[in-house]
Amino acid sequence: MDVIVVGAGPAGLTLAHELALGGAEVVVLEKLTERVEQTKGGTIQPRTAELLDARGLLTAIRERQFERAAVGGHFAGLPVPLDCTPWQTRHPHPLGIPQWKVEEVLEAAATAGGAHVLRGQHVTAIRADDTGVTVTTDRDLRARYVVACDGAHSTVRKLLDLPFPGRPGTYRAVLTDVRLSAVSDLVPAQAGHMSTMTRTTADHWGMLVPTGGDHYRFTYGKLDEAEPSMSAEAVQQALTAIYGEPTTLAEVLTISRFSDATRQLENYRHGRVFFAGDAAHIHGPLGGQGLNLGVQDAFNLGWKLAATLRGAADSLLDTYQTERHPKAARVLHHTSAQRVLAVPNPDPDLLALSEIFTDLMRLPETNRYLAGMMSGLDDPARLPDLDLVTADGPTRVAELLRNGRAVLLDFTGGVELPAGWAERVNLVRAKADTALPAVLLRPDAAVAWRGDTPLEDALLATFQPALGA
Repeated sequence: MDVIVVGAGPAGLTLAHELALGGAEVVVLEKLTERVEQTKGGTIQPRTAELLDARGLLTAIRERQFERAAVGGHFAGLPVPLDCTPWQTRHPHPLGIPQWKVEEVLEAAATAGGAHVLRGQHVTAIRADDTGVTVTTDRDLRARYVVACDGAHSTVRKLLDLPFPGRPGTYRAVLTDVRLSAVSDLVPAQAGHMSTMTRTTADHWGMLVPTGGDHYRFTYGKLDEAEPSMSAEAVQQALTAIYGEPTTLAEVLTISRFSDATRQLENYRHGRVFFAGDAAHIHGPLGGQGLNLGVQDAFNLGWKLAATLRGAADSLLDTYQTERHPKAARVLHHTSAQRVLAVPNPDPDLLALSEIFTDLMRLPETNRYLAGMMSGLDDPARLPDLDLVTADGPTRVAELLRNGRAVLLDFTGGVELPAGWAERVNLVRAKADTALPAVLLRPDAAVAWRGDTPLEDALLATFQPALGA
């Protein structure tokens, strides 16, 4: 086969979908026998929403979202919503949805495209050579490439004995999905801005997020305990401390611990083995970044692997490292800063800093900067989802990317594809509200050319010379 993806989380399933869309034969190996119905992060950021829209997957995800106030995201939980409207997006607000429902949509799309998901497959060995990689579960499987999307405790990373540099966590907290049989007036009726959702008492901090009916995601910690208990009794104790006596636990559905450990692989590629998502980088859970970072890793790597399998130069795969490693490093950087500002029991000096930073966030330029950073909309390779008028009628940029091919948008009527490229790039002549003469969009919706240099040079540089051989 062409590619083995290890891990059926959002990153792995997105990658499987992208590879299948690019014509690759792909198998996903997942150690769990069935999907865990856990909310986890539960946030789709605006840029990720744009990418999912470009593949026609956003509608199915929206159908599964839980109710959330139409309000912007946050930075460090400070009480100023981030305004994404200056970034010209159709999706200015984060979308709330349990992670398992995102996986449900992604898996259905990947398997419909020809990918195979095999569950109950625990990887015990991995051996790479010059022509491929052998992965051992209860049998040996062979592929030309392997991508590890198997999470923060990546088995593949450990089997290859790769260092995961960074710093350990400074605290531990509990993340649980619960059913409540009764609630107090302090329990929110719907999800909203984090500053309105988080509560702190003398000894606890926590956040209840309604996810539908009597179901909630409950995050909590104790100010005097480095390792809070995960028993049902501890959950009820935290609920009572934070939300009052009437708030009653009916059932613990899922429960796990997390920390703010911050680590990143130095190299995302090791020969024919690649890393994406939490297997490549972890960070403090602030601002709803993790799921989105992994999904965007997969969009970047998927088309490049598929193109290489069709004959592109191997050097194309090296651009995954050069493009995605800095993105994750930036997230690690700003989540570390948020961690300081989001301390639940700040001393007077830190409280003063938070108040000044909050004032700065009310300034339009500061808010725009933070909104672009947290949403991913400030990517310099991003083109807004413009309304277009073509010979076939009105459309928009996202709809032109559904088939996973590169698109050359010509806004002047005078741009032509060089010979030999029509099988790989769709030429679309359109009218739009833009000053750009033309735009070349890669399969992952990234802008590769803006009409300011020779087009053939841009095609060769983007897709690598062997593709045109």
